[in-house]
Amino acid sequence: MMRCSIKCLALFVWENKKTMKTIAIDLGLKRIGLAYSAHKDLVTPLPAVVRKNRNQASDEVKKVLQAWEVDVVVVGIPLGGSSEEEMKRRVAHFMNLVDFKGSVFYQDEAGSSKEAEHMMKGQMKQIRDGRIDSIAAMIILQRYLHNLR
Repeated sequence: MMRCSIKCLALFVWENKKTMKTIAIDLGLKRIGLAYSAHKDLVTPLPAVVRKNRNQASDEVKKVLQAWEVDVVVVGIPLGGSSEEEMKRRVAHFMNLVDFKGSVFYQDEAGSSKEAEHMMKGQMKQIRDGRIDSIAAMIILQRYLHNLR
């Protein structure tokens, strides 16, 4: 039996489907940023989910995943740090509530929120409506897709 890394598995899935519909999640306590890609080179931020409680948030994320007919979810977490395992546990619990049947991959989110804020500097006031969270999700998904190349 051939052993395959997560990158190898993700590449296999990409190459064996005409379009791989992927959503990235920047999971926060107040807002959940979302970004979508059906192409390896194009990522679009989606409206963020404002989190009132975990059941409401997971229901809204589930609706988004179903509406976009998503195959893969990429979740941003701080990889390599002391909180990595705890974050993976929290993400697994959240995705269990979402009841997503596709593949879930992790991508390092280090600096994505700061990068998103920097990208938006001067474009708008720091309105906490989730736009920055979804741009952070876009950055996470861009990194993930770049790593597949």
